[in-house]
Amino acid sequence: MELFDVYPLYDITPVSALGSWLTDNRGAKYLDLYGGHAVISIGHTHPRFVERITRQLQKLAFYSNSIQNPLQQQMADRLGELSGCGDYRLFLCNSGAEANENALKLASFHTGRARVIAFHNSFHGRTSAAVAATDNPSIVAPLNAGHAVTFLPLNREDLLEHELSKGDVCAVILEGIQGVGGLDMATPEFYEAASRLCDAHGSVLIADEVQCGFGRSGKFFAFQHTGARPGIISMAKGMGNGFPVGGILIRDDFKASYGLLGTTFGGNHLACAAVSAVLEVIESEGLIAHSLEMEAHFRSRAAELPGILEVKGKGLMLGLVFDFEVAPLRKILIFDHHIFTGSAKNKHVLRVLPALNIKSVELDLLFDALKKELA
Repeated sequence: MELFDVYPLYDITPVSALGSWLTDNRGAKYLDLYGGHAVISIGHTHPRFVERITRQLQKLAFYSNSIQNPLQQQMADRLGELSGCGDYRLFLCNSGAEANENALKLASFHTGRARVIAFHNSFHGRTSAAVAATDNPSIVAPLNAGHAVTFLPLNREDLLEHELSKGDVCAVILEGIQGVGGLDMATPEFYEAASRLCDAHGSVLIADEVQCGFGRSGKFFAFQHTGARPGIISMAKGMGNGFPVGGILIRDDFKASYGLLGTTFGGNHLACAAVSAVLEVIESEGLIAHSLEMEAHFRSRAAELPGILEVKGKGLMLGLVFDFEVAPLRKILIFDHHIFTGSAKNKHVLRVLPALNIKSVELDLLFDALKKELA
């Protein structure tokens, strides 16, 4: 049986990893500055992560959500403390797309409305409503296109206010830092205006923190660089450091009812162990502050090189903008220098999404390679 081709694959087969380094089946080592789409938040096979997962696996890996699971409440309490969002309520699922799907569904139930506002170059997932709110027509099937979604330019408060004033918008879904789109950011002023306008017009602001959350932006959530208060916060990726887990945080004015949301695997015992380990490491190693320190180092090194037009993003969600398309450069970095980086919808952007405990000497390897190639 053959696999259904959905990704172009590089001829590299990782078999082990430690920290920010991968080793392939030929024994070659690679510096991982991409983390599997910003998933690896505390480094590969972090000892505390491995220990927590192993200990839980030896006790109980899974049972359904029809019984009590105290690990969920323990994890929720810790998440609330560390994120500063303890007054929200938590629903756990399995991925970022599922988190956004449930966020959009809940916003529609909450408001009784159907239309969604999203933004150009957005990416929110590949499931039904999430992909309809993603600005990429090539992955929106006819079935998904039935959703009522209006796409606006980022940071245009006047256009957002005009659409919200029509009174039929259930949700505005917004990435604080656009990942797939190319590291463009919502300004603090725009984010705060979106929060204020949604409240004024009875709509729900959904903060998509799937890629930029869990400390990656230099705050626990990227929206916390602003004064906004979203109705719903979606999260995944770095939340589980490679274990499939996602969730939404729901403001306390949303009504809950049995059956409104549901999941088979969400919040299982292993997922709770994974998230708890991630939270422990983020706090004990000071990784949120560290991400800002590494951003400063990254920007200083980038300023030394010719050919880099701009550094986009915050924390350790960064993009290098060049005056040429970066696909050939990415291949050179992978095969000649053994460094993994990422691409974006903007073909001039090289995405850098390393583990939050990356070292400055490891980031230097990227700039040493770039210096050689750009020369």
